[in-house]
Amino acid sequence: MIAKGGILETVKTNGKGVPLRGLDQIAEPNEAEPGKLAGLVAAYAPHDGSFELRIPGLHASRFSRINKECVHAVRLPSLWIIAQGAKTVIVGEEVYEYDAARMIVFSVALPVAAQVTRASRSEPYLSLKLDLDPHKIAELVLKVYPNGLPPVQERSAVYICPADENIVNAATRLVECLARPGDAELVAPLVIDEILIRLLRSPIGVRVAQMGFAESSVHRVAKAISWLQANFSQPMKVEDLAELVHMSVSSFHEHFKSVTSMSPLHYQKVLRLQEARRLMLSTIVDAGAASQRVGYLSASQFSREYSRFFGSAPTKDIARLRQETSV
Repeated sequence: MIAKGGILETVKTNGKGVPLRGLDQIAEPNEAEPGKLAGLVAAYAPHDGSFELRIPGLHASRFSRINKECVHAVRLPSLWIIAQGAKTVIVGEEVYEYDAARMIVFSVALPVAAQVTRASRSEPYLSLKLDLDPHKIAELVLKVYPNGLPPVQERSAVYICPADENIVNAATRLVECLARPGDAELVAPLVIDEILIRLLRSPIGVRVAQMGFAESSVHRVAKAISWLQANFSQPMKVEDLAELVHMSVSSFHEHFKSVTSMSPLHYQKVLRLQEARRLMLSTIVDAGAASQRVGYLSASQFSREYSRFFGSAPTKDIARLRQETSV
């Protein structure tokens, strides 16, 4: 399954709408009550868009129509809870579907292509995002797993699990803190700890815990990703990245692709293309200048890779996006 030309093509599922990736992680969801959370999210996201709330790391989103094309962005480590509607996220060639019955966790920064797949004006897509701090995860892991973590075979940066009603209820109480004087500062950090503890005790908890341990493959890949994000316009050698995280080249390449579903070079290319697109949209630079600023030495190579990734040539793509924005 890939996003061809920016359009979401056929999604491979197990016949129940569940993507093939991570089937061992998915069980029957508990009966959660997202209705109250949906009302709160709608109040703090009064129109379409994403909103940074007063509690650090908490964001609310609303979209009243489905996406006809994929929206490209970088997902930072975070927990996403959908209160209403549904969404699909593509990471590399892996496809993940989630809705009010399933939560999704990103454990490292990942360039993704996303589509809201169920939304309307009467029942908009409503979601809550909580940023995840690896240091806080590591601190809580010591309490949740005092005897050490069980071994983990699978390495991945994206996990889906049933929307546990206790986590949904805690998320509801977290948003309610915004309306009570002092609660956002005094009570909210305690509720966030509760959410993280319940997440660490969930079916994907052992996997999520890996992001907080310096010796885990997920943490090492995250360190390499941090370098790529800060230096994506610079020439990159896989050998240097492997040395940075104290791994052999072959082991690093294997772990990086296992975690991100992309090779290091492909990851860098996606970052460059996304940044070039942002530059052309926001700063009115032309394709040639944008390609140079993100590290391309060949304008023709940039145009070719841009067209392949976004589905049309840079000039045509940006003109279409500007027209859609003005409309």
